[in-house]
Amino acid sequence: MRSLTKVRLSRARLLLWARYSASSVVATVVSQVAFALCYWFGTPALVATLVAWIAGAVPNYVLNRRWTWGRGGQKLPYTIIVIGSAATAALVTSLTDHFVQPLESHAWKTVLVSGSYLATYAVLFIVKFWLFDRLVFAKPAVSADAAEARTPVAT
Repeated sequence: MRSLTKVRLSRARLLLWARYSASSVVATVVSQVAFALCYWFGTPALVATLVAWIAGAVPNYVLNRRWTWGRGGQKLPYTIIVIGSAATAALVTSLTDHFVQPLESHAWKTVLVSGSYLATYAVLFIVKFWLFDRLVFAKPAVSADAAEARTPVAT
């Protein structure tokens, strides 16, 4: 019986991971397109990062809240995590933008700076899952009284 519970738990975690991944892919595509377009048309890297972050944050939150975890989360920890992610991406893209300035090709600059934006979120992907799972969308702890009330008593 215990191994059957472990299998169900593993399936549930795998499904949660798959949904989180799918939600992240949607948000990544939206934000990556927004970033690349903004940067291509001359928007500074910092501003392009902020536009892209807003464009991706909305579907990311809605999909994670309603589909991935299926419940509302703590808004303050979520806000801190996503703003921290945006600040990290802004720093990385601004630094990359600075380093690619000697290049002649605007297309290569766009590819490299957009790539740094994508790479930042790729690195943060696992960290954000862990933080969302443990802090933002964590199931409330079961109190001892509630657990006792559900425990059958032998008569």
